[in-house]
Amino acid sequence: MKSVYIKLAVSIFLASLIGCQTNEINSTNEQTVMQLKQQALNSDLAYDLVESLTVEVGPRLAGSSKDLIAVQWAEFKLKSLGFDKVYKEPVQVPVWLRGEAKASIVAPFPQPLVITALGGSVATPENGIEANIIRFDSLAALQAASVEDVTGKIVFIDHITERHITGKGYGKSVGGRSRGAIAAAEKGALAVMIRSIGTDHDRMAHTGMMRYKDGVTRIPAAAMSSPDADLINAMLKRDANITINLLLTAQNQGFATSYNVIAEVTGSSKPDEIVLIGAHLDSWDEGTGAIDDGAGVGIVTAAGKLIQDLPVKPARTVRVVLYAAEELGLVGGKAYAKAHHAELDKHYIAAESDFGAGRIYQVDFRASETAYIELLALTASMTNNGVVLGHNKASGGPDVSMLPSQGVPVASLRQDGTDYFDYHHTPNDTLDKIDPAALQQNVAAYAQFAYLMAQSTITLRPIVAK
Repeated sequence: MKSVYIKLAVSIFLASLIGCQTNEINSTNEQTVMQLKQQALNSDLAYDLVESLTVEVGPRLAGSSKDLIAVQWAEFKLKSLGFDKVYKEPVQVPVWLRGEAKASIVAPFPQPLVITALGGSVATPENGIEANIIRFDSLAALQAASVEDVTGKIVFIDHITERHITGKGYGKSVGGRSRGAIAAAEKGALAVMIRSIGTDHDRMAHTGMMRYKDGVTRIPAAAMSSPDADLINAMLKRDANITINLLLTAQNQGFATSYNVIAEVTGSSKPDEIVLIGAHLDSWDEGTGAIDDGAGVGIVTAAGKLIQDLPVKPARTVRVVLYAAEELGLVGGKAYAKAHHAELDKHYIAAESDFGAGRIYQVDFRASETAYIELLALTASMTNNGVVLGHNKASGGPDVSMLPSQGVPVASLRQDGTDYFDYHHTPNDTLDKIDPAALQQNVAAYAQFAYLMAQSTITLRPIVAK
């Protein structure tokens, strides 16, 4: 973290210089921004919301009965918090049931394995699949393999996920989870098993969504815990022929209706212009969805509530969007972009909290180059909350990642993700992983960001190409 602190010191210095050259933030706005920060750091609302969501609802896989209970929970909470407007919009989501997941090494040294089905996987035959494995370091290595070597085997993709504050290791390894079944099936494999896309050493498997491709045989897909992947590697040193039995009873059951749940703080002078802050309401079914993404729900809701309670509302409308079915393929985000296509030109900027509850250390933007320089001055006060002013290449977060291609500026409030992938998509995603003080710092950053954007007079468009 030392480099982050150095960047923060430089950021504060540069921001002060830029701030001396602009009148963008008048004294009233500056006072409000500081007030929002202090209120956020003194408030337990975000934590209370996450606790309520994880205790009273718990796991909420899109398309399940718990998903609709989560929607009802969100509507009730948003209305009780007094937002000017609360409503929901229907989203068609896939329905997938995990079922049972079992695997064991049959030979040369019989041992059980800890696995989980990957989201969207088909089932094995009723009696399972028993076959030799073939190991690959990465998806790319599998794609380069011969059909002769892979046919009739269970593919094992053994890509280790690197730990990093930005979580960039996930981007390097996740292809094996999302596209491994396609690549394996194209080579004639019977099934695919991956080392969990995670940075922990727990004997606990990480789930996550995978994909199929039309015209390619759909084969079962599972993830195993990292210690079990290590076990297989140790066994391969002793015998190249390892036989595994794999049983999955997962089911794809069509589609159901879920909802994006939305709350608004109506702008005082530009109510048709929108500053969007979002998170996703759904979670995987094995943990309680605390860091992914109960934390985000608590953060953006609490930030919106602070702005709702201001004696004078900001110019633009602040829209809090709790998206449906992010885990199953950004379904709610895509549905929102489609439903609101006609008003996307009125979206001033968008950001999403979906990376746990670690402290925010940097804010990045994606706006015009001229606007970017002005944004550094406008958001200079955020440095007092430990936030470095970053670059102009933001993606905005998963559910808003499709908006820049439609001209909408975005921002990324970067959270410390050093340990995020220890818990991501596991039964270990529970409330105790959240530091309440870090959550408060997140709320302060989002409240400051949303208010400053709602008051801004900067022209952000056209956005820069990524």
